[in-house]
Amino acid sequence: MTALASTHKSPFGRQLSKFTRNKAAVAGAVIVGLFVLIAVFAPLIAPYDPFQTSFTTVRKPPSAQFWLGTDELGRDLFSRMIYGARASLMAGGISVVIAVIVGVPFGLLAGYFGGWIDSVISRLIDAMLAIPFLILAISLAAFLGASLTNAMIAIGLSAAPIFARLTRGQVLSVKAEEYVEAAQVIGLRHPRIILRYILPNSIPPIIVQATLTIAAAIIAEASLSFLGLGQQPPNPSWGSMLNTAKNFISQAPWMSLWPGAAIFLAVLGFNLLGDGLRDAIDPREY
Repeated sequence: MTALASTHKSPFGRQLSKFTRNKAAVAGAVIVGLFVLIAVFAPLIAPYDPFQTSFTTVRKPPSAQFWLGTDELGRDLFSRMIYGARASLMAGGISVVIAVIVGVPFGLLAGYFGGWIDSVISRLIDAMLAIPFLILAISLAAFLGASLTNAMIAIGLSAAPIFARLTRGQVLSVKAEEYVEAAQVIGLRHPRIILRYILPNSIPPIIVQATLTIAAAIIAEASLSFLGLGQQPPNPSWGSMLNTAKNFISQAPWMSLWPGAAIFLAVLGFNLLGDGLRDAIDPREY
């Protein structure tokens, strides 16, 4: 009876069932969900003003008053960690949105029309992918100027070739399907074929890649902030907090412990979630 019910499930129902059976994927979803809630409700959760300095509480270790200790200016690290989650998650999310908006249309054009259009776009993608992702992001951020907004643009543009190549491969696969050939035979316009038939069937792998790329974008934002090219003081960011903490590792090791742990957990959560989504939507499993 259970097998029969599983057979009659919708594709989404089967994917959801498989995802929920994956404990690692569920753990990743929980971690990501917690970070999102912390970022959204930061003003309600943070016990102190993240910008408030106090020279009587400089570099205090974790205690009942300051759960994660204080920094070099006496600011509560717990409050700054909570507000830092906003910067990191926003950087990860917006960077990936930029990458999708820039990369997916190029992938659609290259895969669908082929010919010289495919050759030009593919060579451009290859040239950008030849440069390591983080090096390219640092170069673009240095060119645009030091700010969180420019860092997000730099990360998004650096990740765009990944989505362009993925989309191109998906389009080449979907374009060979009979329903696309039938749409071409009856004379439907190219934009309608792309938007109605090709793009919707290419979205699932793009969603998986977006989830995995958010993790890379969080690391990239932390790296840029650590180098002074991302979030600017006194605004909290996990990367900029690590940059400050490196000067006090021997006197106040907790200053570097918590931002590093937060980056690790956030990246782990998105990677587990992305792997779970990839396994759940794999058509070979049905």
